[in-house]
This record gives sequence, C-alpha cells and structure tokens, in this order.
Amino acid sequence: MARTRTVLLGPASRPVAAPDDADGPGLVKASGQVTLPHHVRWSGPPLQYDLADPIDRARVYEQVLQEGTDEDVRYFVDVDELLAMWDDIVLPPWVRKAWAGWFRRHRGVEVSC
Repeated sequence: MARTRTVLLGPASRPVAAPDDADGPGLVKASGQVTLPHHVRWSGPPLQYDLADPIDRARVYEQVLQEGTDEDVRYFVDVDELLAMWDDIVLPPWVRKAWAGWFRRHRGVEVSC
C-alpha cells in the first residue's frame, strides 16, 4: 500500500474535466437552487446551494472542477462566472493549470495557476 501521494497516485493523477465546449452556446446551465450529484459531493450529506449567491456558487465551482465530469462542468459551471471569480476560489494546482490552459486556448486570456 502506498503511503504518499505522487503525480501517479492520488487526486493529482485524475484527469481534470475541462471540456472544449464548456461555454457552448446551446448548453443548458444550472441556475437557482441546486444539489450536486453524489459523485461530486461524495463527503457528507447532500446540500442545497443557491447559484445566485456568490459564496454558494464558489463552493459549487470548487467541487465540480475538482470532482466533476465533463457533463457536470458543462451544466454547473458558467465559464464567464468562473473567470470573474478565478482569484477568489480555492482550487488545487493541477485544476488551476488545466483551466489556465483552457482560458488561454479558448479565450486568449492568461490566468494565474
């Protein structure tokens, strides 16, 4: 049994969901009150979040960007909102790096990792 985390073992080894079409014009985006799926919020009881509340929206984005699938990102994350709150949300370095690349490729914007 491994006792340490490496780039090949642990959360940093999982792929980060950053689909090319995350800001696609035809995508239906979540709004209002939401409950995250169990595979995203797997720790603790289900909670309801209000996406109109900036603090709740930040918590949803943090969880979805770390644990979600491409479909979760497409549904729960508004890329413009993500960019606006980028400096205020807490994300691990590997998630920041993946999304920094996404913003560079799709928006021509440089964000901090």
